[in-house]
Amino acid sequence: MIAATYPLLNIFWTMLEFFFFFVWIWLLIGVFADVFRSHDMGGPAKALWVIFVVIFPFLGVLIYLIARGGSMHERAERQAAQQHEAFDAFMRHASGAGGAADELTKLADLKSKGVITDAEFDAQKAKILS
Repeated sequence: MIAATYPLLNIFWTMLEFFFFFVWIWLLIGVFADVFRSHDMGGPAKALWVIFVVIFPFLGVLIYLIARGGSMHERAERQAAQQHEAFDAFMRHASGAGGAADELTKLADLKSKGVITDAEFDAQKAKILS
């Protein structure tokens, strides 16, 4: 019964409309994320972009993509690298790597190579263990 009132071409057209709607939402979120991620713009410039995109959504997003779209991936890449470095630093801290035992091993290696003297080794060892 529904097939008689809603032909197959209309189903495909509706699916295409939903697809473009979700792509539009994705672009809008991407533009807002890039506006707030950007460190080369000040607060007033960010506010103007947000107001422009909210008042004129299609035009605002298209102009933003034309004006600043070329460097959007660079800002996203930079943020991803910063997040990766922060995660690596947290994992090193949480796993205890770089702790006293590791520093004592490095000191012993320097002493065995003759880079530092016994007195320097003892002073640094006392500093690490305290």
